[in-house]
Amino acid sequence: IQEFVGCPNRSKATQQRIENAAKDTALIPLLDRPVGDTKATEIFEVIRNGGVATNVFLRRFHNFAMELGWLHKAILTKSYWPKVVYSPKVAITADQHKAIIQREANLERRAYYQLCWFIGGSNSDMALLRAENIDWERRTVTFIRKKTKATCHQAFGSECADILRTLPSNGPLFPYLATVRESDRATEFKQRCEGLGIEGVTLHSYRYAWAERAAIAGMPERFAQAALGHGSKAVHRAYARGAELHVPSLEEMTEARRQAIEKARIEE
Repeated sequence: IQEFVGCPNRSKATQQRIENAAKDTALIPLLDRPVGDTKATEIFEVIRNGGVATNVFLRRFHNFAMELGWLHKAILTKSYWPKVVYSPKVAITADQHKAIIQREANLERRAYYQLCWFIGGSNSDMALLRAENIDWERRTVTFIRKKTKATCHQAFGSECADILRTLPSNGPLFPYLATVRESDRATEFKQRCEGLGIEGVTLHSYRYAWAERAAIAGMPERFAQAALGHGSKAVHRAYARGAELHVPSLEEMTEARRQAIEKARIEE
């Protein structure tokens, strides 16, 4: 595992995730076992006792051992690895967000949650935003995602602008939150949800909510991808699959077009 963590092509954030994954108690039965002596039945047992991350990272550890030649052949071939089953992705609702904001007494944290709602950024990306990321002339927020290094461009409206004006005009927008660990920000948010009886929602739920709202509003997918920093349509569709779209009838579309043409004619 230490060899896996120490690969030079891994970012610091990825190394941290791997180190955290190595602390998974479900992996304990394998930690003192020589890699070459590990049996398929032991892997099945560990995955049964663990969670999604156990399956994902154990598979990555196995593939890394294959690449380095520590294993002469796979313990489990790709088709025999247990399927990774993720829990349903839950978007935070407008009512839940409103309840959290109304109860939050800390001004910096309240503004942070509000910006997550308007921009849909991830935990760290929002906390690490700086005043320099804001272009007031074009009314856009631009930043590079910490996880994927993808560039996000997002325009903001008047409500979001009101929030941004309350934040520092130079340096970090969230001076305190930028200094704490990602896990601590997540824990603080979880505590607030628990206090309000809100279940199944995390800070990442703001990203799902933004994508769903964008889909409902009819935003072109390429624009939503640019805003969220997704490089894959498949990834974006996974975020937006909870959106309940109203598909208008052909009659509605035709009437809307007729009214638009009539309005344009009158204005001329």
